[in-house]
Amino acid sequence: MTPLAAIIAQRIRATGPITLADYMEICLLHPRHGYYATRDPFGAGGDFTTAPEIHQMFGELCGLALAQAWIDQGRPAPFTLAEAGPGRGTMMADMLRAIRVVPGMANAAQVALIEASPHLRQIQRDRLGPVNHLDHVGDMPDKPLFLMANEFFDALPIRQYQRVEGGWAERVVGLSDGGLRLGLGPAVQLSRDGRPGDVVEDCPAAPAMVEAIARRIAARGGAAILIDYGGWNGLGDTFQAVRNHAPENPLDHPGEADLTAHVDFAPLAAAAIRAGAVAARLVCQGDWLVSLGAAQRAERLAAAGDAGAVAALRRLTHPDEMGHLFKAIAIWPKGAPPVPGFDALRLHADHA
Repeated sequence: MTPLAAIIAQRIRATGPITLADYMEICLLHPRHGYYATRDPFGAGGDFTTAPEIHQMFGELCGLALAQAWIDQGRPAPFTLAEAGPGRGTMMADMLRAIRVVPGMANAAQVALIEASPHLRQIQRDRLGPVNHLDHVGDMPDKPLFLMANEFFDALPIRQYQRVEGGWAERVVGLSDGGLRLGLGPAVQLSRDGRPGDVVEDCPAAPAMVEAIARRIAARGGAAILIDYGGWNGLGDTFQAVRNHAPENPLDHPGEADLTAHVDFAPLAAAAIRAGAVAARLVCQGDWLVSLGAAQRAERLAAAGDAGAVAALRRLTHPDEMGHLFKAIAIWPKGAPPVPGFDALRLHADHA
């Protein structure tokens, strides 16, 4: 049993089973034993590899997409260039390098990183130098906002509900034979249909965060690009753990494995629209990167001696790799041109 497992077990003995949301928050953010508080989880030496760690072209293309949105909106200055969940700071470094080719943009950008982990904050400072770290998206300055969030929403705590006779029951973490086990709480009412055994997930924090981001963009201008694995109006149990680049039971090693769930983009788009902004139609990451010129960028890098560029392109864009597993949406103000590679969502027509 890990040190954090013992702490969780003690809490359950004292107060009863806990929700999956509470379990995820403890496992990821406990100040002494939490996953993000104690390690650098990225890359070959960690537990998983994100797109910015695969190749520089990912962050460069993201930065240039935001740059075109900045130009299309009249080059507002100053503006906030933000990233939610910036990891090692790799993508922000690549975006900053890319936007330096856009006259006036780098000087107008004021970088803000939304990061809860003190450990990762230090890694980001080492990579980027002095930066403005924020605890919450609501803390961002009252300026035009251009924001990237890659594999950020998948780590937000979720709640799960399973269809049972008489309604739905929340899935909770309890104890059995001295170990952590999933069980069911009392029946509750949800405005969802389902068959016995069906599981649905809810991430209450995600729409609230998107609404705050979209409200700032609607009022002050800017754009946001959100990339994650997931889908639209998802159904099923997607709660998962990754440790040493391999999947495992999420209850086996609390605090020592990354815990995530697939992102349901439908409530995120609805939150953006509710805040008065435009939300994009959901697209696959691979299709979006190709529309931005990823293939041509990889060819130029390969010709300049980058031996890994072509393989990285395949991993980022091919349907059998990350290309279709990861999805993307964008947010921009009403009346502004779409963010490059996206079309506006016609909610009832596209996703009735």
